[in-house]
Amino acid sequence: MLELLTSFFLIVGGLFVLIGSIGLARFPDLFMRLHGPTKATTLGVGGILIASVLHFSSLGAGLSLHEILVAMFLMITAPVSAHLIARTMIHLRGSDDGKIKGE
Repeated sequence: MLELLTSFFLIVGGLFVLIGSIGLARFPDLFMRLHGPTKATTLGVGGILIASVLHFSSLGAGLSLHEILVAMFLMITAPVSAHLIARTMIHLRGSDDGKIKGE
């Protein structure tokens, strides 16, 4: 039963990562492209980390909590980096007609 649950989280996590990667490649605008890696991919990596916790905790060495550190790092860095990228793009566009300065 634990193997099925681990497989479920791996598949769901992989699907979220795939959807986020496709969104990153297909969306036309930078602001839309930010949603792929920050939303769907974060959920996908979270599912894979849950599967990792289940798998390594079932090996008998006790509860595996190393993945919590990875998840905390991901939850902190993904929104911050997306915010910085968006703010930089807003700054580059300026207040004129929406074009990047220098074009």
